[in-house]
Amino acid sequence: MFEGQPKGLFALALSNTGERFGYYTMIAVFALFLRANFGLSAGAAGLIYSLFLAFVYLSPIVGGILADKYGYGKMVTLGIVVMLFGYLLLSIPLGGNTFALIFMLAALLLIGVGTGLYKGNVQVMAGNLYDDPKLAGKRDAGFSVFYMAVNIGALFAPTAAVRVKEWAENSLGFSSNDAYHFAFAVACLSMVISIIIYYTFRYTFRHVEGSVQSSAETASHTAELSLKETKSRIFALCFVFAVVIFFWMSYNQNGLTLTYFADEFTQKTSYGLQSMWFDVVNLVMIIFIVYATFSLFQSKTKRARYIASGVIIFAMAVLIYKYTQANQVIDISAPIFQQFGAFFVVALTPVSLAIFGALAKKDKEPSAPRKIAYGMLVASLAYVVMLIASFGLNTPDQQKLAGDDGTFVSANWLIVNYLIITFAELLLSPMGISFVSKVSPPKYKGLMMGGWFVSTALGNILVSVGGFLWGSYPLWFVWMVFIVLCVISALFMFVMMKRLEKVAE
Repeated sequence: MFEGQPKGLFALALSNTGERFGYYTMIAVFALFLRANFGLSAGAAGLIYSLFLAFVYLSPIVGGILADKYGYGKMVTLGIVVMLFGYLLLSIPLGGNTFALIFMLAALLLIGVGTGLYKGNVQVMAGNLYDDPKLAGKRDAGFSVFYMAVNIGALFAPTAAVRVKEWAENSLGFSSNDAYHFAFAVACLSMVISIIIYYTFRYTFRHVEGSVQSSAETASHTAELSLKETKSRIFALCFVFAVVIFFWMSYNQNGLTLTYFADEFTQKTSYGLQSMWFDVVNLVMIIFIVYATFSLFQSKTKRARYIASGVIIFAMAVLIYKYTQANQVIDISAPIFQQFGAFFVVALTPVSLAIFGALAKKDKEPSAPRKIAYGMLVASLAYVVMLIASFGLNTPDQQKLAGDDGTFVSANWLIVNYLIITFAELLLSPMGISFVSKVSPPKYKGLMMGGWFVSTALGNILVSVGGFLWGSYPLWFVWMVFIVLCVISALFMFVMMKRLEKVAE
């Protein structure tokens, strides 16, 4: 999995881990903060939430254009600094008045601009590491590793957000609304860590920081592309961008309607084996077991196998001990569910790579466009789970009136939803980024990576649809919207598959 990857990949991935930890710490509680602090309706909070997400993923197209001209490294550094100032502003508790709302919007603007300068350009730099023909075959696996590292940051973010908020309330005596700002302050520290990692290991990727690669090989590839080939590649990329809009619309419900569902329809307590899922230490132990098991079978030396065996025994012992202590009822906070997406990405990435590696040896590995199409179908199954879970439940408006007398379902429904949609994410997101990196005409790499984020932005705008449906409509209808859109998108991909696979050759 890690063997043969360029050192620069790990440096860039770790820097991105720090940045994503800060971002997802904020996102974990943002929708609930909007409703609690400013008294907004579900729809209004959803609109602000989705517009912010849209801006965060729309701005990389501008960042890509600037990086193509002035250099990727310069834009990445500037982006981290701008994000830091944005999170600093968001960390200041000013109450719930109009001035506080305007101040918050200014902070969101800085975070969005900074993300636009940073996010896409880090991924372009990671992709440029594989322009060396010796590394070209490692590109898909490399982006899977990169994506896994990003989700390590996202894994710890919800726990950090919840625990820091609780600490500010219980130990420092702040009100619930003001305590949210302490969760936002965590992101400031993560930005500092991110830039330290970036500059400490900069020597491993300095050669891809520039706006134009200087290698003779890159120049020859640029010359080889005719105008027709360039247009064909851009068309294929734009088609993929259009399709994945609906994946991001569905996937990013994790911070909106799925969080609302966790808050309003899911049981508030857990105990026994189920409660272990809500302790991030247990999730980390499971990750240790997964990676150590792969190391046990893949290691070439006895020493490495002994170490892997020791890690497995240690992690199992921790889990057994934690289970013996899991005899008390624990409270479940709605934002904590967002850790499961990141956990499943990190835990399942080596499984995914092993499966596709085995298929590649048999010359049966699906192409990146085909993986994206499969990902859309799998995403629809995740919402089939929610549809089944919602039969017989009140509408959100009815549930609000019912209060404690409403009907609540097991947390397992949401956990299964996150598991399935993570399979979709692993098929779609890292493969999509790899596809863009591979197919983009060399002189438009920054712009085309920005285009990938534009599709994410448009999907995030449509996230608000879930917020506006959340109220008087039956829950099964809300989930059916996402099922239908994902299935239709997959069908469009299959119709265009031959053309998409041709440009990826």
